[in-house]
Amino acid sequence: MPRQIVVPFDDSPHSRKALEYAIETFPHGEITALHVVDPTNRYMYGDSVANEAIFERKQKRGEELLERAHELARDRGVDIETELETGAPARVVNTYAHSHDVDHVVMGSHGRSGVGRILLGSVAERVVRRSSVPVTILR
Repeated sequence: MPRQIVVPFDDSPHSRKALEYAIETFPHGEITALHVVDPTNRYMYGDSVANEAIFERKQKRGEELLERAHELARDRGVDIETELETGAPARVVNTYAHSHDVDHVVMGSHGRSGVGRILLGSVAERVVRRSSVPVTILR
């Protein structure tokens, strides 16, 4: 039975479902909700002050999302940890799992297929392909 579980969390219905699943399935595990701030559009604009302001808003928004994860867990009588990281989401999830001795990743997927998946990519797919631990994907 996994002891350390990480749940990538962006407060979408898919990530809320993943967190609920982790809480129900691993009631004795140590669950961490992980929000990744993706800075890829940080350099889209020429004004570095505007870029920094955008990035700071994304970080503040991430903190707010993680507070919602805490609330969701508290409503189910569970205490969880939260982490805010920066980088490419799939890479950060896998690096976090490796460096924190995570036993299992539980994450939501938007379930895109075909052209949508090709154009937009799939964080869940990239996590699964590169993960060294089991990954559960929920739609």
